[in-house]
This record gives sequence, structure tokens and C-alpha cells, in this order.
Amino acid sequence: MQDLLTALNDPTRRAALAIVWDGGEHCVCELMARLDASQSRMSRHMKVLREAGLVTDRRDAQWVRFRLNPKLAAERRAVVAAVLAAERISERDVA
Repeated sequence: MQDLLTALNDPTRRAALAIVWDGGEHCVCELMARLDASQSRMSRHMKVLREAGLVTDRRDAQWVRFRLNPKLAAERRAVVAAVLAAERISERDVA
């Protein structure tokens, strides 16, 4: 569980996870543009999410595409869903 909580601790990783949470595949270039992050920074963040088992990746020529790990355990999926929901509520309260 510690790896999951560590992965969710960073706002950029939570934002990236929120993007891939839609069930689609997203390339690093898209994540970079949407999150205003450099390629190296985004790659490091996605590596943490991958190592925590939250996302999987596949190489497509020069691109790396990420998606939600389809084998993510239900209890871990529930934790992520709760964190992302809390993040959305927090953002609405600030706005």
C-alpha cells in the first residue's frame, strides 16, 4: 500500500492518473501538453505510477502510451477513485 500512497502523493501524478482514468491510452506528449511538464519530468512521474502498478505502458514507434492497469486490484482501484474524487471536490471548493 505504501507504493500506492507514495505514487498518489504528488499533484502532477494525480493529474496524470486522472487523465488516464478515462480508460483510454495517452501518450507522454499529450500528458506533457495537458500538464505543462517537460518530457523528462513526465516520464519520471509515469515511471512511479507504473512501478506502483497503477498504469501500464506500451511503445508505439517513438511514442510511449499509458493506460490504466487493467489488472489493478479492486481495493487499489477504490483508493485511487476516492483520492481522485476528493481532488475534484477540493478543486471545486477552491474555485
